[in-house]
Amino acid sequence: MNKHQIVQFGGFEVVYVSGERGQPIPEQAPAAFDALEATLPTLKKKRFYGVVIDGAYRACAAVDEDTRTLDLPRWMIPAGLYAVEKIADWERHRDVIGPTTVALRGRSDFDATRPLIEFYRSQAELRLLAPVV
Repeated sequence: MNKHQIVQFGGFEVVYVSGERGQPIPEQAPAAFDALEATLPTLKKKRFYGVVIDGAYRACAAVDEDTRTLDLPRWMIPAGLYAVEKIADWERHRDVIGPTTVALRGRSDFDATRPLIEFYRSQAELRLLAPVV
């Protein structure tokens, strides 16, 4: 049985820095976020996302006044319905992100045409958003 809240999400533009394809995702993600954050004048009021596309981790920030002029690639987070799993205190529980992602991909209604999105709501909460049909 699927117990997750279903929400409408996506349809907005982000800038991103890609990790090094071929490296394990747990190694790509922090390096990509470090590189992204180094380009930003401030981290305050930023909306951060993570996604894996073709084996490369993308650390993303929603386009806003600070990011609009950055010389970074852009991408549109696909709009649609997503099942949400929250991970509290995610920095201390990074070890559960991978298994939770695998479980979400195993949902009977998982939409494999769109990527699973990590939404870093705050330092205290990560929301994993699995696309569903």
